[in-house]
Amino acid sequence: MKTINLKLTLDELKLLTSLATDQLFRREFIDPKMPGYRSNAVELGVAKSLVSRLRLMTSPHPPGSTILPKVKATNGVTL
Repeated sequence: MKTINLKLTLDELKLLTSLATDQLFRREFIDPKMPGYRSNAVELGVAKSLVSRLRLMTSPHPPGSTILPKVKATNGVTL
């Protein structure tokens, strides 16, 4: 797969992330209700991964910061 470098301002990246999130929601929840729609699980998985990466880049607390999100373990304990 070919890699492309793209320069964006933070505001542009936030807008792109918002648009991508909206489009992902549409493809995951709205489009399947349309007659004749054919889902592509691989493409949806790639889209989810991409949106997650975009959200991390626009996060006010980037990875490695001292503020960590709360995570609920499988046994119900909040870490």
